[in-house]
Amino acid sequence: MRADHASYACGAALGFLGDLAAGDPRRGHPVAAFGRAAAAVERRLWRDHRGSGALHTALCAGGAAAGAALLARTVRGFAGRRRTTADAALTAAATWAVLGGTSLVREARVIGDALAAGDVDAARERLPHLCGRDPQALDAQQIARAVVESVAENTSDAVVGALVWGAVAGVPGLVGFRAVNTLDAMVGHKSARYRRFGWAAARLDDVAGWPGARLTAALAALAGPDP
Repeated sequence: MRADHASYACGAALGFLGDLAAGDPRRGHPVAAFGRAAAAVERRLWRDHRGSGALHTALCAGGAAAGAALLARTVRGFAGRRRTTADAALTAAATWAVLGGTSLVREARVIGDALAAGDVDAARERLPHLCGRDPQALDAQQIARAVVESVAENTSDAVVGALVWGAVAGVPGLVGFRAVNTLDAMVGHKSARYRRFGWAAARLDDVAGWPGARLTAALAALAGPDP
């Protein structure tokens, strides 16, 4: 195994373990900071047509990936003989920042425990932390279904898909994929405001998410019980 591949694998493993141990920070999360920056760009660029949305997606996602690539190059330049260690450390930090598996499991368990206790109101109160559906319109069975669907989708988006793109393109792949996924969550809706503006983000997320979604499905089939 080449040194750069080994440093990425080591860093990704450390970042994955960091997510398992600590989950997402309550304040100052890099993905939240990206979301605020993307919202600021949206306020400048929003027009009700696809071209403006495509420009917004290109600037935000491309800027995030380019910034990550520049940071990786800068770190390597300053690291000198310790380049392998620096690469692993940066990969670990980026992996921890983009993964959201532990927080996903935590929220799903809170809702599951509430449903198991028969406290549908508590489950409704927590559901917006996991997905964007209107909880007041859902009964207990529908809430459970929403949780399962959200866990499946976000396992692909916030864990497997990110790791796939990290394996392909390193830290820029990790960051770029998470940026695309975040933009889709922000503007990739079929609402009156975003039907056209969010089209580019939604389509790019579909393409970028395809490998991770297929791998997630295969892993779920292998991990699940026999029918």
